[in-house]
Amino acid sequence: MSGHSKWSTIKRKKGALDAKRGKVFTKIIKEITLSARLGGGDIEGNARLRQAIQAAKSENMPKDNIDKAIKKGTGEIGGGAAYEEVTYEGYGPGGVAVLVEAMTENKNRTVAEIRHIFSKHGGNLGENGCVSWMFDKKGSIVVSKEVVDEDTLMELVLEAGAEDVKDQGNEFEILTPPDSFEAVKAALDEKGLPSLVAEIAMIPQTTVPLDEQKAVQMLKLFEKMEDNDDVQHVFANFDIPDDLMESMG
Repeated sequence: MSGHSKWSTIKRKKGALDAKRGKVFTKIIKEITLSARLGGGDIEGNARLRQAIQAAKSENMPKDNIDKAIKKGTGEIGGGAAYEEVTYEGYGPGGVAVLVEAMTENKNRTVAEIRHIFSKHGGNLGENGCVSWMFDKKGSIVVSKEVVDEDTLMELVLEAGAEDVKDQGNEFEILTPPDSFEAVKAALDEKGLPSLVAEIAMIPQTTVPLDEQKAVQMLKLFEKMEDNDDVQHVFANFDIPDDLMESMG
């Protein structure tokens, strides 16, 4: 199982704590605001905004919060920082490739914080382009094996435009081209199949296996990155064996 899917599982387990801190809402509001600023407030004509609103609804964000974020993005109401998107690339323990997507109003502050997290946890910040070529942008939808069998799922999602279904232990990960993501998600929703994760992600082409020491370092680096207020997403190509993952809890 790849680092992306592993971390998605871990995040679900720690999601309640993140929600309590307000970090989940803060990150989604940033995404809604910037999506509306870049592509307008009409969700029918702005796929990125639609996906951000879906994420907000999945976290039970109040409609007023969503509407306010959209209006800030379109300029209907003032206030709030002018965020910029920036991507950082680097290496984690064991040579793991790491991509960090952030939104910030102060790039000097953010890059200093990202560099510090890398160096403190056995990694280093690299140059632009040093690892991004190792990843492909795809839709990633995870469903539990408890709700559907592989043959039924495969037939449903491939017909809707998915390109692959991967066995990830207790779950299936459905990979789609970015432009088929919404159609595949809609096909699952129509059949009443809940998604544990549904997002556009950077999926690694290959993975780097880690031993226990490096795995502990890598997961700590990942956690600290995602705890940073400016970081929206973190992607990496680590692989940790399932038995080791279980033992680490």
